[in-house]
Amino acid sequence: MSTTLHQHWKRKSSPERLERRFEFSDYEQTRAFLEQAAALSKSTEVYPDMGFGRTYVNMTLYLDEAGEAAMYAQALDGFTAEAA
Repeated sequence: MSTTLHQHWKRKSSPERLERRFEFSDYEQTRAFLEQAAALSKSTEVYPDMGFGRTYVNMTLYLDEAGEAAMYAQALDGFTAEAA
């Protein structure tokens, strides 16, 4: 994978995937992140598995040959950098 990702992404195998937990200080930040992720999914047609609570989002991206999942992960890293 040539895309540079935040160190919190964990690469797993069987099946190959990326996993990360995003944490936020309040529900409003969590919701804003989820809305950004939804818009990104709509524009890229990459649909991760997500689970979330009031102040966190757990995300799993299954890796593909074209690299769209890794590019999606990199875009999400940009969203969290903007919120920091």
